[in-house]
Amino acid sequence: MRLLSAYFAQPAFLAFAMLGLLAWWWSHRGAGRVVFSSLRALPLGGQTWRTSLAWVPDVLVAVAVVALAIALAGPRAGDRNARVRREGIAIMMAVDCSGSMRAEDLADSKHPDAPTRLDAVKRVFEQFVLGGGGLDGRDDDAIGLVAFAHYADTRSPLTLDHGNLVTAARQLDFARQDEDGTAIGAGLELAVQRLADFQKARSKVVVLLTDGMSNVHDIDEDTAIDDAVKAGVKVYTIGAGTRGDAPIHIDIGNGQSILRTIRADLDEGLLRKIADKTGGQYFRATDAASLATIYKQIDKLERAEFQEERFVEYRQFYPIFVVIALGAIAAAFVLRGTILRRLP
Repeated sequence: MRLLSAYFAQPAFLAFAMLGLLAWWWSHRGAGRVVFSSLRALPLGGQTWRTSLAWVPDVLVAVAVVALAIALAGPRAGDRNARVRREGIAIMMAVDCSGSMRAEDLADSKHPDAPTRLDAVKRVFEQFVLGGGGLDGRDDDAIGLVAFAHYADTRSPLTLDHGNLVTAARQLDFARQDEDGTAIGAGLELAVQRLADFQKARSKVVVLLTDGMSNVHDIDEDTAIDDAVKAGVKVYTIGAGTRGDAPIHIDIGNGQSILRTIRADLDEGLLRKIADKTGGQYFRATDAASLATIYKQIDKLERAEFQEERFVEYRQFYPIFVVIALGAIAAAFVLRGTILRRLP
């Protein structure tokens, strides 16, 4: 049984609250009586502040009985922070951090201070993990982060500590000039390895985002695809960038930059191949809105079939009502024995 935000573990005991009326009647019935020949013998016609408050101990006895009935019913409220963590999904995000991710065609007018493709990816990834922007967050999922350019490296292992994960994502930056490039095979292979080593997941997913064509083949893309298939890893690929020219600021040193344009050289054929062979899906993000929509689609596709929020810890309120009951009984006896005492 639920009352407001509290639940009663044993609601049948609430029936004993009706005994409060019996307790009041019993206490009131026990009032002392003295026979007078005339009420004129009493001061002020028999009415004083004490006689006006003579009912208070009787009511306190009734309150004590009702409070004890509520305490026996076990009022409690679920601790919403004590969620049952279900077996979730393991997701590795592989993000291209090559120099072309400086292009500003995924800019969002709501975030003018973060105009680049990489900025847009970091912002939507944070919403994907924590919730916001129409996304519910992935509380039960272990999520990790891989960055790749000429090389691939793990920025965050698979973790349920999403606060630290988001911090790692915010620190993503563009590859140095001597480490620039696009090693899609290396990025995918590293993400797959991290998932293959993780056993506590109902399913395993890679979300790989790039804006270019693979031009570093230290790890062959077909090898990475085969390893993903063997490990049972599903890969969603995202091609980022407009289909035409995109503006980009080129750093020329001394804190200065010049505006240029670049044309997308995205290898959509490879991205579709990766997705198709691993059972995933390919998406194309041409602006900030479509990038957000893609993450919403992936969020729905890889959502657990059913989730629950079960209270396994409770805040117990019965001690409050026990204290109220004892306090009411004590007050009733003190009042009855002192200022509101009755004559026999």
